Amino acid sequence: MAIEQVPLREQAHSLGPAQYGTPVHQAAEPLPVSAWIHTRTGHHHVVGVAVAWTSKAARIRYTDDHGREGYAWVWANAVTRR
Repeated sequence: MAIEQVPLREQAHSLGPAQYGTPVHQAAEPLPVSAWIHTRTGHHHVVGVAVAWTSKAARIRYTDDHGREGYAWVWANAVTRR
């Protein structure tokens, strides 16, 4: 059974390449994290995994309040390892 994706209008704001920088390190195995994301409706605390990172930011795969999956680049200080 496929996991539903977060609709575009409800996705987290994601940093762009100029913001998150290089080099990008891909996780060999996703790291469990919790993170703060920003959407059109405000800030939300989510649970997920880090799938990539730089010295400034992490790309997370998260699950929203409705059980849908989303991805976003967020600042490193918004992410905590679980």
